[in-house]
Amino acid sequence: MAVKSREDLKTTRRWVVKIGSALATNNGRGLRLDSIDRWVSQAAARIEQKTEVALVTSGSVAEGVSRLGLKGRPSTLHELQAAAAVGQMGLVQAYETCFQRYDIKTAQVLLTHMDLAHRKRYLNARSTLSTLLDFGVVPVVNENDTVATDEIRFGDNDTLAALVANLIDADLLVILTDQAGLYSADPRKHPEARLITEGKAGDPYLEAMAGEGGALGRGGMRTKLSAAALAANSGTATMIASGNEDQILTKIARGETVGTLLLPDQEPILARKRWLAGGLPVRGRLTLDAGAVKVLKEQGRSLLAVGVKSIEGKFDRGELVTCLAETGEEVARGLINYSASDTAKIIGKSSDCFEEILGYYGDSELIHRDNMVVL
Repeated sequence: MAVKSREDLKTTRRWVVKIGSALATNNGRGLRLDSIDRWVSQAAARIEQKTEVALVTSGSVAEGVSRLGLKGRPSTLHELQAAAAVGQMGLVQAYETCFQRYDIKTAQVLLTHMDLAHRKRYLNARSTLSTLLDFGVVPVVNENDTVATDEIRFGDNDTLAALVANLIDADLLVILTDQAGLYSADPRKHPEARLITEGKAGDPYLEAMAGEGGALGRGGMRTKLSAAALAANSGTATMIASGNEDQILTKIARGETVGTLLLPDQEPILARKRWLAGGLPVRGRLTLDAGAVKVLKEQGRSLLAVGVKSIEGKFDRGELVTCLAETGEEVARGLINYSASDTAKIIGKSSDCFEEILGYYGDSELIHRDNMVVL
């Protein structure tokens, strides 16, 4: 759904909630288990109200620093990776334990930038996260600091959270921080600074107000605004709010005036349509029979192999292909679930035959409706 005001927050149904290092840890001296438990309690309440929630959490490096008895955050990459590996154990254990109290299952998901830059990995990550949410499982997502390098790391979990919001077509990205939201100036230096309650994602005027991050986290308010702009590319609204405020997630869900709400300038469907229709190169063509064209245009369903008559081009799983009617009219574009060689083997066939034909069973749809736009 499109969020155009705080009133719309009451009916949002898919959230990404990001919790930063400054909130999740005691200034680098272990996890704030009581705080994590409070946020989990509020997330559980949202889930009880039929809202799907994915968590993006920082804190693995800071927790590892504490467990290893280090004096501060390491500066070398291999030490950071080691600290992340140690700290991730405690971080996941904390969320799993808290969610178990509400009989909610969790899943650990570790991502790198390359997972989302590579089309096949992107499609796999999107499918996995969507399936977890369908199962009622809360994905607990973090950057894979253990294997990340300077060239491929996200740099901050605000960006990661925005990319996750893009992946799952979230209605709302909630970035919990140690500040009440975006201020007109740094409130730690300027007591007279006023809270900006609402604005447009990507507004340069707001970016001029942003400050830098603290010692524990890699992100600051500027990265949060950049994340909001990135999330807006898929029509997702962003709320920047204080994780220290009592019942903050509940207040957001009620549409109360808390934090800074950053609104996208486009509808979710239009944003995704623009991305698929014009943002990616077309790698192949599928010619559909009349029945498949009708199903796509009139019913908005996924494309099945049985409705495809012929293919052109060389493409891999996850790349963009265009769908044509027999007249040559382009009717849709989408990310395909099979390579060109495998697609050629299964067109015109029922998904029941895929395993026998291909030697494996992947997806029942050739292009899932969530990864397609009808033109």
